[in-house]
Amino acid sequence: MREETKDIEAVENLNLAREKILGQVKKVIVGQDRVIEEMMIALLSDGHCLLVGVPGLAKTLLVSTIARILDLKFSRVQFTPDLMPADITGTDIIEEDKTTGKRQFRFVKGPVFANIVLADEINRTPPKTQAALLQAMQERQVTAGGETYQLDLPFFVLATQNPIELEGTYPLPEAQLDRFMFNIYVDYPSSDEEIEIVETTTSAYVPDLERVLKAEEIIELQQLVRRVPVPRHVVDYAVRLARTTRPGEDDIPGFIKDWVSWGAGPRASQYLVLGAKTRSILRGRYSPDCEDVRAVAKPVLRHRIITNFNAEADGITTIDIIDRLLTEIPEVVGD
Repeated sequence: MREETKDIEAVENLNLAREKILGQVKKVIVGQDRVIEEMMIALLSDGHCLLVGVPGLAKTLLVSTIARILDLKFSRVQFTPDLMPADITGTDIIEEDKTTGKRQFRFVKGPVFANIVLADEINRTPPKTQAALLQAMQERQVTAGGETYQLDLPFFVLATQNPIELEGTYPLPEAQLDRFMFNIYVDYPSSDEEIEIVETTTSAYVPDLERVLKAEEIIELQQLVRRVPVPRHVVDYAVRLARTTRPGEDDIPGFIKDWVSWGAGPRASQYLVLGAKTRSILRGRYSPDCEDVRAVAKPVLRHRIITNFNAEADGITTIDIIDRLLTEIPEVVGD
């Protein structure tokens, strides 16, 4: 009973912290409320994000701002065609002991040894270097020179990608895309927001940011998310939503068979439930409902549905398919 009381207090405190975080972020970032909330959901779910948007939409600024507010170590890697795996993970160097004259190898940690790692334009580097992030993202550790090094927690990879410039890029393979919990689309600001952006960034205004959460508190909140109870009908809805994207399943809508080559795997079901749990407690509720699953469906499924030639010929995108799924798959009301 005491543990339940602690969890209830933690949810209430998290709701207050959410408001403080949003208040601090808005000192720097204009608009982008949905993007900010989805990033917070991924962070507290212990997941990674892929941010997709054209240049100049403050993706890098948003990530660095959140890192400062959350009092986390931040590193940025600019992915380029000549970037090597050791440039990310670290490398062994020969060091001489001045007293004995003996030489030995010493591992120098790379930028992946941070709490928040920004992989800027991740699709600009070859697959070998992209793969260097795979073990770190999945296992929270790095192996180099036969030794395994644990990463500091929390560990959060946030990669950016330019959707319009394809020359000189290396598209991420599906196996690596699936490592990202969310694919977050960053859109253009509204007219009023753009006016505010121009007025703010061309003045002498310098925001004074306050730190809201520390690393230890974030780890505790990530553990809290795992303890949030989920009604069975919400789990059923999330699983049904993911399974309906697979053209080989029985009793699926005809448009899935017509437009989809490959659907979302089991990881999508897991992330739909985790995202729903996190969204509910961020909003001060102690258990998620189907609406929370629907709210995270697009960032979870966007990069996990592979459309076919028919979809391309008909001008159908993955978002069109997700919208139609959310319309046609009924929610099951709990007891």
